[in-house]
Amino acid sequence: MNIEPIAYFHAPFTSKFGVPRQSGIIEDLPGTILFTKEYSQPEALRGLEAYDYLWMIWGFSENETAEKHATVRPPLLGGNERVGVWATRSPFRPNNLGLSSVRILAVHPEIPSIEVLGADLMDGTPVYDVKPYLPYVDSHAEARGGFTDHHQWQCLQVVIPAYLRPFYTDRQWKVIEETLSLDPRPHYHHDPQRVYVMPFAEKEISFVVADGVLTIVKIV
Repeated sequence: MNIEPIAYFHAPFTSKFGVPRQSGIIEDLPGTILFTKEYSQPEALRGLEAYDYLWMIWGFSENETAEKHATVRPPLLGGNERVGVWATRSPFRPNNLGLSSVRILAVHPEIPSIEVLGADLMDGTPVYDVKPYLPYVDSHAEARGGFTDHHQWQCLQVVIPAYLRPFYTDRQWKVIEETLSLDPRPHYHHDPQRVYVMPFAEKEISFVVADGVLTIVKIV
């Protein structure tokens, strides 16, 4: 079966570094599904405004040539314990397909595009399908969540120097702070002297992490 993108995703993250590890975890993170010319019929979006959420089926386009294994090391388990790939949401999968639930902010049939919140995709990600989220069948409040039931992210304290505040709006800073608090570093990195760079909204945010505190040191 050959599949082709029906749309491409546009987001503040221009690289994989910093992208949330799950959809919905950064609720106010904006993004746009922009349909390709071939799938730009406005009528295809008719009725979508009646839904609050949708599912996106998309491609891990940056991992196409990456080596794939039957087991992976989830960051939530510290990056040391191996789990079967089917028991995780690892981006390193045989068919490179991702699945995300996002909130619909606005539907624009005239463009056509869909503005969404809470996606875990980088800019330029191919989208292969969208489907409405149906609460009566898609929501299972009492369902078990495997190892995620017993492990939680250890959030970092984020320090933003006052002189850097003008680089972004208050809304953008809220998203940035929530993103950085979840620690975008690989979980085997613990060097307090190392400077990390996270691209966001056409700028680059440099930061260091020491003793549970992440400090932004530069924005260019």
